[in-house]
Amino acid sequence: MLALLPLCLRAQETHHEIGLGLGVANYYGDLQPKLFSSSGYRPHATVVYKFFMNPRIGLRAGVSIGQVTAADSLGKVPINVKRNLSFTSNLFEFHGGVEFNFLPVDVLRHKVTPYVFGGIGVFYFNPFAEDAGGNKHFLRPLSTEGQGLPMYPDRKQYSLVNMSFPFGGGFKFFIGKTIFVTPEVGFRYTNTDYLDDVSKSYVNMDTLFKYKGSLARSMSFRGNAVNNWDENNPNYGYQRGDSKANDWYWFTNITVTVYFRSFGNRRPYTKTRCPGFYR
Repeated sequence: MLALLPLCLRAQETHHEIGLGLGVANYYGDLQPKLFSSSGYRPHATVVYKFFMNPRIGLRAGVSIGQVTAADSLGKVPINVKRNLSFTSNLFEFHGGVEFNFLPVDVLRHKVTPYVFGGIGVFYFNPFAEDAGGNKHFLRPLSTEGQGLPMYPDRKQYSLVNMSFPFGGGFKFFIGKTIFVTPEVGFRYTNTDYLDDVSKSYVNMDTLFKYKGSLARSMSFRGNAVNNWDENNPNYGYQRGDSKANDWYWFTNITVTVYFRSFGNRRPYTKTRCPGFYR
């Protein structure tokens, strides 16, 4: 059986795919407790390259740009509506992974197949929000949960560059002999809980004002805009977010890629005569 493997590998055609995807992005976390929300969709674009060692298995790499956003005021959880926080962040991502076609799609084979993928990525984000006057402020420098302040040594300043773990799938349609049209959904589990600048509990508002100023205090606690809560409360320990779960973001798009044979393929594609185990 193993002696047939080189013959099988030679019989398989390799190919490349490169293209552009357009769609929407969304987020799942402290300010958006539903994975598929009715709000918060923002544009997303990606450039993707794939190399298939055979019609089923390939490697992929992509560069994506998008935006995610959420606001407590758009939700239906009463305690979160009272919290009244919001954020927006641009996302820049690079990912690599493996893609598997359930059917061996190629020029002289199947023209439609479902597929799945998984891999690892790195992304950049930088959350911001608007104050009551509509002015934009980046949230990380404000230390809204006391990050980096000496009296909260357990709260380190979070990084704006983090890892993601992409996985997802879609359907691949081979149009003619050169074009793939691919609807895809891809989820990203991240290693940060600060994509939305919300994770733990509130800090003392007087302390935050002393070290970071009035803007930090007003952007950390915004419940007084919809409630009659005292500006000095809630105090340290009052829950602001859920630190037990990291944030997610996800993309859905339609990608159009161009198919072309690898330069090492010396003869036209012929179906393999390998045993069914290898097909």
